Amino acid sequence: PAFGLFLFTIARDPLRIIILIAGAFFWLVSLLLSSLIWFIAVKASDPRDERLQKGLLIFGVMFSVLLQEAFRFLYYKLLRKAIEGLVALSEDGCSPISIQQMAYVAGVGFGLMSGAFSMINLLADALGPGTVGIHGDSQLYFLTSAFMTMVLIFLHTFWGILFFHGCEHQCWWEIMAVVVMHLTVSGLSFCNPLYVGSLVPSYLLMAAAAAWAYLLSGGSAQNLRRFLLCK
Repeated sequence: PAFGLFLFTIARDPLRIIILIAGAFFWLVSLLLSSLIWFIAVKASDPRDERLQKGLLIFGVMFSVLLQEAFRFLYYKLLRKAIEGLVALSEDGCSPISIQQMAYVAGVGFGLMSGAFSMINLLADALGPGTVGIHGDSQLYFLTSAFMTMVLIFLHTFWGILFFHGCEHQCWWEIMAVVVMHLTVSGLSFCNPLYVGSLVPSYLLMAAAAAWAYLLSGGSAQNLRRFLLCK
């Protein structure tokens, strides 16, 4: 599905590809910075204190989420300046791409890079040694991880639309809603290996975020019905 989004909505437009790559880069920088902070915190702590190590893990996840959203805001500011430059250079005084389109492409960029890193970790685990589920754990680890990766890609796409809309119209509660949803989905990962406890709420949040983003983008129930009926 993520590759389909890129292929049918982004790949044919060079400007969208540039925005997507830049968005992926911003997400990557936020991950590197949060990983560095977490690494320093772990090295400076007592590795024998399991309670402290678990607390540092939770701190690392929450800090990473907040840093990702901070970089999403910085990327919005950068794209807003880019739009002003494109308008100044255009002959008709109009930007070749709207802020709504930029929000979508930037969200896809964040999601694809997030999914790529998730898949790298999965492939590294798949190389072994050992067999998944040999000690009685769930044998659905790779399958559920793939579904979780997919939902995160879509969520980042919808979050990008919601976040940019909140910044554009100064609806700060929309931005806070994105941050809360991101923290919630990330926190649900601590329910694993109870995969139902993380997957089901994540997909419900994705459906809610998708509907919200659709409405903010100008969608309506009538347009959705026409699309489903191919009218």
